[in-house]
Amino acid sequence: MNNILGIIFITAGLIFDFIGCLGLIRLPDVYNRLQASTKCVTFGTCSILLGTLFIIGLNTAGVKCILTIIFLLFISPTASHALARASLKANVKLCDKSLGNDYK
Repeated sequence: MNNILGIIFITAGLIFDFIGCLGLIRLPDVYNRLQASTKCVTFGTCSILLGTLFIIGLNTAGVKCILTIIFLLFISPTASHALARASLKANVKLCDKSLGNDYK
C-alpha cells in the first residue's frame, strides 16, 4: 500500500514539475514565470519527496525528506518574492498583455 501511495505522489510531483517547466518556457515575462515555477516546482518537489518518504519509510533518509519538505515550503516562496521584488526595483517591464501594476 505504501509503495502505491509513493508512486502516486511521485507521479503527481513529476506532472507538477513538468507543468512548471512548461510555464518557464511559455509565459511572457519574469513575473508570470516566477509564479508558475514557484507554485508548480514547490508542490512537485514536495510531492516527490513525500512519495519517497512513503516508499522508503521513516528512517534517516525519511527524516531528511521531511526536513527538506519543510525547508522547501519556507524558502521557495521567500526566494520567489525576493526575485520578484528585485525585478520590480530593477524596472523589469511587464508584458504588454498584463492588466496593470498595482505597485506603481
